[in-house]
Amino acid sequence: MSVQSPAPQKKPWFLALLSALDGIFVYLTAGISTREFRAMLRGDAPGRPNTRLTPHADAFLLHIKPSYYHESVTRFTHTYRLGLLSTYLFLFETITGIILMIWYAPTPERAYVDMIRLLNNVPFGQLMRDLHRIGAELMVGIVTLHMVRTYLTGSYKPPREFTWLTGVLLLVITLFLSFSGYLLPWDQLAFWAVTIGTSMAEAVPPVFVGEIINLLARGAPDIGASGLLRFYLLHVLFLPLLLILFFFVHYYKVVLYGISLPAQEEEVGEDTANRVPANRRVYYLPEVLLDEGTFLLAVTAIITAVTVFLFQAPLEHIANPQQTPFHTVAPWYFYWLQGLLKIADKMWAGVIIPGVLLVMLMAIPYLDRNPSRRGADRRVATISGIVAGVLMIILSWMGTPAYAVQGAPALEVVEKLMPEEKVGISRKIGYKHIPLGTYDSREPITTDDAEFAKLLDEFVHLLEVWEEKAPDFNDPWGLLTVTQDQANLKLLRWEITWISNAGTEEYFKQDYWLHKDSYYWEQYGRKKFGVPEFLEMQNGG
Repeated sequence: MSVQSPAPQKKPWFLALLSALDGIFVYLTAGISTREFRAMLRGDAPGRPNTRLTPHADAFLLHIKPSYYHESVTRFTHTYRLGLLSTYLFLFETITGIILMIWYAPTPERAYVDMIRLLNNVPFGQLMRDLHRIGAELMVGIVTLHMVRTYLTGSYKPPREFTWLTGVLLLVITLFLSFSGYLLPWDQLAFWAVTIGTSMAEAVPPVFVGEIINLLARGAPDIGASGLLRFYLLHVLFLPLLLILFFFVHYYKVVLYGISLPAQEEEVGEDTANRVPANRRVYYLPEVLLDEGTFLLAVTAIITAVTVFLFQAPLEHIANPQQTPFHTVAPWYFYWLQGLLKIADKMWAGVIIPGVLLVMLMAIPYLDRNPSRRGADRRVATISGIVAGVLMIILSWMGTPAYAVQGAPALEVVEKLMPEEKVGISRKIGYKHIPLGTYDSREPITTDDAEFAKLLDEFVHLLEVWEEKAPDFNDPWGLLTVTQDQANLKLLRWEITWISNAGTEEYFKQDYWLHKDSYYWEQYGRKKFGVPEFLEMQNGG
């Protein structure tokens, strides 16, 4: 007589469902169960075996991340998360850039029109453009600060020489990536800044080589359709791919040797960052991941808030090869180069000196043979870095119109009050606060509008200032005539008369128009007023 074994009991349906969901969770997290995930959230220590390390072996994204870090390098004040932030900003720029590409065509006929359409007809188009622009500016600044921190902490010393070299290359690529995007709006600021920048290639010796490089960069003797297309392809394809290539080489070296420890925690001449004692390990899951995630969320919130309330990417008049704007400047990160051009020959300022500086920057680990990374032992290197930084700041100031650039005094006065590009004092106060009439700088100010009174007072003040500064600008006086040229359109005619040293009477006149519904003062209005008040001001309320 045979005995039948009892039939296996089926799990209740809800337990089977939970088991299936747990299996899906383990699959999605590459090895972490829901029980282990809850333990991570509670802050419990990992079990044995440590299943939190499994995703670093099986998951694509976590495979390139170290499974643990030395506790000393997780302190914010050691790295300031500058390397992480640089990488995040590149991803940030990639996402916002792809969105902007949808509404943009790189042709002179379409580029500026597409920018206007993007700002006015595309939902959140202006926000995307502003985020992309501020992200580009931040990326240049953060990568630069990352290099400065690495230099000041001596983190370029053996065995990290090649890591430093790839970091320098990433900085250069970042600069040119931002510069290549400068032309794409196809406005006056972009056109002439890039025209000046590419003209420095002509200084490359011998002469015919410089001309060929300049022709290749512009696509023609002057920047046009070919030049815009070249810069577009550089910006969206070639330079990003080059940056990704060197980034992974750089990141591989960082992971290989570990993030350098604070100098005081290592013996002089040693680099032990990749040997982390078990009792000083901080696992990436969940501590470092939560820390980095929180940091990046906070950075994103700050960038968005600044963009919404304080920042607007500039857009000037459409590019005009026949008219150079007054006080044209390079992007701020090339001010130092423009400063050099004011005091040196184009070959020296545009080719030789920047080339020597780049080679010296890459060669720092090989020039500095001091084995110590401690500040007390690196006074020469630290002082040299500070002196170089101060010189860069001075040269950058020299690159602005504040140094060694002066137009005709009458033109400078009007440019301050109502510039051809940008906002200016007149547009700041708005259409509503500029009454019709003729106003003479020699007569007392009689207007009842306080904002307009400040404008007239500044007119008088600037005439007095330039009378003292300019030797050939004697007894100046001015007229401002405001007329209603069309419905909702006022004409502001600026007239300035003065006596030259030869005793002759000189005269200058400049006309500008101001529309009631224009957005000329929007960038200023966001900062000075709240959103409701600003919108009311735009409508003339």
